[in-house]
Amino acid sequence: MEQSLGKKIFHICMIIAIIVAIFLGVGILMLRYQTKGETNLPFEISKIAIISSVDGINNPNAESPWNITVNQNNDVYLYIDKNKDYNKTEAIDTIIIDNISINKEVQKGEIHIYKPAQSDKELFQNTEENLVEQITYTGDIQSNIKELKIANQGDLLRLRFANDNLSTYTSTEGEQIDYGKLLQLTNTTIEDLKANVKFDITLNLKSGKSFKANVTLDIPVQEVIEKGTASTEITELNNIIFKRIENN
Repeated sequence: MEQSLGKKIFHICMIIAIIVAIFLGVGILMLRYQTKGETNLPFEISKIAIISSVDGINNPNAESPWNITVNQNNDVYLYIDKNKDYNKTEAIDTIIIDNISINKEVQKGEIHIYKPAQSDKELFQNTEENLVEQITYTGDIQSNIKELKIANQGDLLRLRFANDNLSTYTSTEGEQIDYGKLLQLTNTTIEDLKANVKFDITLNLKSGKSFKANVTLDIPVQEVIEKGTASTEITELNNIIFKRIENN
């Protein structure tokens, strides 16, 4: 009798241990997913490039020869590449950039977000028609930046964070102005320009699968004050975590 009772207790303990192990294993997997996300995506962000530059628009109706509104632009390039380790066939349906927010506001000017322009002359134009709160790129046979199309096997995404109307440069001198030095000429410092921007990127595939990640960037590139144009490339992207989302 005692032996039979002992076996029952042993079996109950084993069952409890198995259940605990299962819950523990599920918990570990869930925690790992929260911290690492999808580990084998069909497409991935391989690199992010930021080009920071200074721009000026001269007011032709001003009394002085030079009355320049100074802007500081930050062009962001996201490299979307096919994952060579993914062994299934997938194609991009759309890529959406939205939920754009400014976590740290600039001390001068105002941050605006622009999509690529439809102009053949310039990739970006800081005009009202290009001002956006989100950008949707559509997958196609080949990319067409003016039509916001991206090759369905990967290519570049582009958007601009512009610090508009941050200062005005005036001069009564008639000599030519070096626009690359406008930040220095208006006593603008890097602290005046520093901002932290955040946005979501959602990858929708033709198969119906969708993945979302959050991207956080610091702008501008440090050397823009001295150089007028400066760039950087970000290849350490472990903090960009894609997770599967369910479509309605």
